[in-house]
Amino acid sequence: MVRKIAVVLFNLGGPDGPDDVQPFLRNLFRDPAIIGAPKPVREALAWFISKTRAPSARKNYELMGGGSPLLPETEKQADALIAELKKSRPDNEFKTFIAMRYWHPFVAEAAESVKAWGADEIVLLPLYPQFSTSTTGSSLTGWEEAGGPAARTICCYPTDTPFITAHADLIRETWIAAGSPESVRLLFSAHGLPERIVQQGDPYQWQIEQTSAAVAGLLPEIADWQICYQSRVGPLKWIGPSTEEAIDQAATDGKGILLTPIAFVSEHIETLVELDDEYGDLAAEKGIETYLRVPALGIHKGYVETLSRLTLEALDGPVGLKPPCGKRICPADFRKCPNRMEADV
Repeated sequence: MVRKIAVVLFNLGGPDGPDDVQPFLRNLFRDPAIIGAPKPVREALAWFISKTRAPSARKNYELMGGGSPLLPETEKQADALIAELKKSRPDNEFKTFIAMRYWHPFVAEAAESVKAWGADEIVLLPLYPQFSTSTTGSSLTGWEEAGGPAARTICCYPTDTPFITAHADLIRETWIAAGSPESVRLLFSAHGLPERIVQQGDPYQWQIEQTSAAVAGLLPEIADWQICYQSRVGPLKWIGPSTEEAIDQAATDGKGILLTPIAFVSEHIETLVELDDEYGDLAAEKGIETYLRVPALGIHKGYVETLSRLTLEALDGPVGLKPPCGKRICPADFRKCPNRMEADV
């Protein structure tokens, strides 16, 4: 009997056009994983922030044609994953379902589609390599709230070998294509988080550090490297150093910049506008002559291999969290690690 296996790809989502920008932002900031205030306060803040930020956000999305490219980029990854899975398990029927947290197709829409398809097995696969309560954790909450069926849930894969190798390959290719400049600093730029989220036990920053160190270990020819964090929003103190500060320090040190989006697997506003335009302009203002931006993983063979292998491994054994309890990656003091939380139940 052919098994019908649904693979649900979790991602952030993005507005399809200018009219969607404000409601998209409101959905983002009304999430308790993003703003932890009581619901009435959170709703008011979400309305205010989205209304205030919408005009500038629309201008940034206009640079990309008016909307986010994240959905079509995710669809390409979904197609590549299906092709890889079919090669490995031709006797099974695989189908991907995209579940965006803050815009269509929403997590709830994906849950209903999976039910309607009549899947025999379900794998929840985040396109967030590093776990955070604000990304994968929020998506899993959305799946549960939508009544999503029991599933095999992939937690994270910050040091998976093909994933790490894919990053190193793209960095090396970008560096060589530019003539292998010697005086460059490799910046691993990740989306930031408020410090309080990390202090509450979120393992994201630790996992970013593990990913970056593993990638840097494959690049001995580029020995100067640093982790930095981008996309700060609001008055709270965020983890650092910021990408702006790292660029400023590179200028002070007389270094060129080779920048890679270490926490983003698709091209979208944080890469195409923030990294390419805003930080590229900042580097030029600081007198940095070499500013190279490594592309996101997209459908790189190594990344697709990681997604495929994780999916197939998740299908072995019982429904639940993968890796299973007792095989967690994060140190025990990161109490928001889902394996730690599952153990405490």
